[in-house]
Amino acid sequence: MSIQESIRIVPQGDVAVVEFDLVGEKVNKFSTPVMTRLKEVLEELKKSSYKAVIFKSNKPKIFIAGADIEEIKSMTTKEQFEAAVKGGQDILNMVEDLPIPTIAAVNGACMGGGCEFILACDYRIASEDSSTKIGLPEIQLGILPGFGGTQRMPRAIGLQAALDIILAGKSVNAKKALKMGLVDKMVHPNLLEEQAMKWAKEIIASGAKKRRKKFQPQGAVNKFLESALGRGIVFKKAREGVLKATKGHYPAPLKALDVIQQTYGMSDREAGMRIEREGFCVLGVTDISKSLIHVFYLTEMVKKQNGVPGVDVKPRDVKGLGILGAGTMGGGIAYVAADKGVQVRMKDLSTDALGKGLKHASDLWMKLLKRKSIDKYQFQQKMDLISVTTDYSGFKNLDVVVEAIVEDMGIKQKVIGECAGFMRPDAIIATNTSSLSVTEMAKGHPRPEYFAGMHFFNPVNKMPLVEVIRGEKTSDETIATIYELSKKMGKMPVVVKDGPGFLVNRLLLPYMGEAAFLMQEGMNIETVDKAYVKEFGMPMGPFELMDEVGLDVCIKVLKIFKKAFGERIEIASCMDALEKSGRLGRKNGKGFYHYSEDGKRGDVDQSIYAALGLGQPTNPYDSKECIERGVFAMVNECSLALVEDRIVETPHEVDLAMIMGTGFPPFRGGLLKYADSIGSQYIADQLATYASSRKAARLKPATPLTNMAKGNSKFYK
Repeated sequence: MSIQESIRIVPQGDVAVVEFDLVGEKVNKFSTPVMTRLKEVLEELKKSSYKAVIFKSNKPKIFIAGADIEEIKSMTTKEQFEAAVKGGQDILNMVEDLPIPTIAAVNGACMGGGCEFILACDYRIASEDSSTKIGLPEIQLGILPGFGGTQRMPRAIGLQAALDIILAGKSVNAKKALKMGLVDKMVHPNLLEEQAMKWAKEIIASGAKKRRKKFQPQGAVNKFLESALGRGIVFKKAREGVLKATKGHYPAPLKALDVIQQTYGMSDREAGMRIEREGFCVLGVTDISKSLIHVFYLTEMVKKQNGVPGVDVKPRDVKGLGILGAGTMGGGIAYVAADKGVQVRMKDLSTDALGKGLKHASDLWMKLLKRKSIDKYQFQQKMDLISVTTDYSGFKNLDVVVEAIVEDMGIKQKVIGECAGFMRPDAIIATNTSSLSVTEMAKGHPRPEYFAGMHFFNPVNKMPLVEVIRGEKTSDETIATIYELSKKMGKMPVVVKDGPGFLVNRLLLPYMGEAAFLMQEGMNIETVDKAYVKEFGMPMGPFELMDEVGLDVCIKVLKIFKKAFGERIEIASCMDALEKSGRLGRKNGKGFYHYSEDGKRGDVDQSIYAALGLGQPTNPYDSKECIERGVFAMVNECSLALVEDRIVETPHEVDLAMIMGTGFPPFRGGLLKYADSIGSQYIADQLATYASSRKAARLKPATPLTNMAKGNSKFYK
């Protein structure tokens, strides 16, 4: 079958139905061959006697997913981007300029170039199916909409709504798209084609008029803000919002804002497109865009994998999930599972505990209800998927149980063995432990092949990562099932080998431990945290992170590390004083920072220095040293975890885990992509310098990193 079959015209009397169905692909996307074929179809339509056109997709739950990212990734020069973007703009201008009215009938994902395509059509109708998402996510790839999106979207839905979508790389469902005027009609998916055809005939009957939709603001305030006088306020507020959200590390939203500010209200289409094109080309060649595309591929990689490389193993379909422990973690896990339609059975020792677990889930859905992301019926539907019990009734019917009880090996082993006795022999139990050995814990299970780790990160509803931990006897089927279940729950799973701290905590501990040494050596807490956030791009600094995790938990895990790895793990002496201080961080309102009664972080608690037996900070080091000591300590530990211990198989998994589990700056591509960008030799040399000058043996470059430095080799081969 040829590319001709990917876009074809199906005559329906006076109406031409153009079907998108990219041959050999699961999704429709705009690649160079597809755009060439689309141009041919448009030329044919232009010369035809049809009186209206309907564009539709034959892919289930996909309209057009956007441009071919592989092509964007392969381009390296402004000239390449200029040619590709101008070609796309010209073809979508042809859609807009067709002499007959055009209707886009949207079912499923309509993103990026797909959204820009429907904006070039005269009329838009969408199905109310949950898969229908319309948006412009280009900012998330470090670029901006380049096929006319910055020009047509503000014109169609107004400046404020367009900036909300474009600057954040958002998508909206059909209901929201209808409300903001991004689509004109919304129908049941089974009626989409029928209603689109009916509408086409009505348009023909009324004179087959073209339309260039122009937004009409409602209300005095909106009319003012959309006016030439008021839009300056909108742009000013948008710029402030972008800088607050990105700390200036991401150029794409600022460039998109500049493009829209220069072109909004411009009547010269070609001039507007040229400014958009220039903005795209400037961004396309940046390292930041390449890093963000790398991150996109990391997430796409998960969709195609089963967690067991090279093994064709079928995961089980999990319809019923049990949860042991209804605390914050248990309630959070219940929420993310039920939110995706999984039946949940939550067990705890008391009805009070179960009530708290249910309330935690209910509160999260209530926020969605208040934002009108779900309605009352959907809220109740989701709550009804969670049932509770103080015994093991109903566990015989469950496919998987996640244990989320107290972090005590003896108690966990006992409860796991007890639970297994009430389940089917082939049912799977997974532990949510963050620090205990999965292999050791499996000794409590009568059939350890059906036991694994499933480590969620807190807060469960926000943190995308799940570490799927393979114990010594865990079967491939068990890993594949937990991996697939994680994806079903909307998470990003990474399979890791059992070992102290698994992957993320193993790499984070040297980072947080080094912060304690910096403080002990005279650095101000706020100075260190600000360096990591404002200069390096972390979502929070190491001290704020320790407060979030819980200072007692950090100290406990540091001791586990010390026991596991011996002399190479140093713990700052001030941590002993911290352990005795009663400070737990956010959870008891006392940590490195002050916290209000409702848990909001305030300023640094200046009394902490004296409480830990330290003098007032003198800030002896610059921010470069503070950042390098923490980040390079993670790279150093990772060389051991990846190269020697094979905790994970590839650097891709390290980067995905660090971005999804710690918020490591995506614009840097991940820990190891960043390490490769500055070079193993530089990192090893700096670590050796710090180890010597600060009398810090812990910072001495590990053997795998030293070997890499000798050949100046990279983690990504």
